[in-house]
Amino acid sequence: MSAAATNVDPAELAKFSSLAHRWWDLEGEFAPLHAINPLRLDWIDRQCPLAGRRVVDVGCGGGILADAMARKGADVLGIDLADKSLKVAQLHALEAGTANLSYRLVAAEALAEEQPAQFDLVTCMEMLEHVPDPASVVAACAQLVKPGGTVCFSTINRNPKSFMLAIVGAEYLLNLVPRGTHEYARMLRPSELARFGREAGLVTTASSGLEYNPLTRRYRLSSDTSVNYMLAMTKPAQG
Repeated sequence: MSAAATNVDPAELAKFSSLAHRWWDLEGEFAPLHAINPLRLDWIDRQCPLAGRRVVDVGCGGGILADAMARKGADVLGIDLADKSLKVAQLHALEAGTANLSYRLVAAEALAEEQPAQFDLVTCMEMLEHVPDPASVVAACAQLVKPGGTVCFSTINRNPKSFMLAIVGAEYLLNLVPRGTHEYARMLRPSELARFGREAGLVTTASSGLEYNPLTRRYRLSSDTSVNYMLAMTKPAQG
């Protein structure tokens, strides 16, 4: 079997499929994604101005980020392997009248074989910690992006602090996300993600942390990458 066929966890797909109808509920299980979306959207736009760009959002889920990037003027393709989530994303795009936005049920690895070096920007947010082989996804993202293009990732660091805040705090104490959303062993240190990028021919160019203040219930970008973080990478232009 190909990497595209095997790099999926059926339990993870089932988990997100069971919640698919809640993707656009601002008070529901995905409320944190709605809260951080303006922050990550602006950060991505700074790494690669979105207007007029061809973008693929890998692991798009219900389309929260994909929809926002399309509204910034990008031509966006959202891909995922959770069919129910994609149907919710497609319905929302129709209801909202979002232009330049489409969705496909396809693995990143399969799309990379089909459309190599076709995208100005590849985003893969809050997805790597949910697949068995994150390095394979990073390699696919590198294959999808054009020379000179940008790839943006976000995920969760792996250390005692992130375990306490992202799992114990967010899932069990504050109930920000459903229990069982994250698995500690699958979290990725920035150094590991950067290495996956290097092995795929990408160069890390920027990083940012994302912090949550439980008192104000607000998120903010910071230089602290010890828990939630984003990395931007570029594919060197051919010369």
